[in-house]
Amino acid sequence: MSFGTVSMMLGKSFLLNCQIFFVTLLFALPLGLLISFGSMSRIKPLSWFSRLYIYLMRSTPLMLQLAVVFYLPGYLNPSHGLSRMTAACIAFVLNYAAYFSEIFRGGILGIPKGQQEAGQVLGMTKGQIFCHITLLQLVKRIVPPIGNEVITLVKDTSLANFIMVKEIIAMAKEFGNKAMIWPLFYTGVFFLIFNGIVTMLLNRTERKLSYFQ
Repeated sequence: MSFGTVSMMLGKSFLLNCQIFFVTLLFALPLGLLISFGSMSRIKPLSWFSRLYIYLMRSTPLMLQLAVVFYLPGYLNPSHGLSRMTAACIAFVLNYAAYFSEIFRGGILGIPKGQQEAGQVLGMTKGQIFCHITLLQLVKRIVPPIGNEVITLVKDTSLANFIMVKEIIAMAKEFGNKAMIWPLFYTGVFFLIFNGIVTMLLNRTERKLSYFQ
């Protein structure tokens, strides 16, 4: 099989990795923010539930979570199981939302309370204080740690092959069964290029937010 054919097939499979990546970011970031609010809430049941959720997601392997999300619905109701791709996206969103929530929580708690009190003195509502004071500084504070998680997410998408999602690593394994081992190492090029683009965008974002310093 020619190099061009292998590259095209791996590229098509890598689109699944990209899909998992973008879907995870789209839903895990806002979900993580909501969970961070829940963990800091004065409503004890909500706070306990949020912290328990974070503990479970961070303390169990992502592969185990993938298996639970994919197999459990089908086991409970065989006629309404999830597709492999849907299960992968859900598992990634739930997992990364827990990590993002802790980053959001740390960023919010790191902002001096005096600034929020100043907003109250000026007659601002809690929503206005969050949008105009807390949120702007929060974005600057969380970009580096969020960036680390985003880069990790790019690589973690390959774990979807655990539930037989035919992403790039799974496709490379198929070539391995045909005595072609080099495509497995070649997959690293795709991750390196994609992570290079992500890193460049993150660095540009940090530079644009430097006015907060």
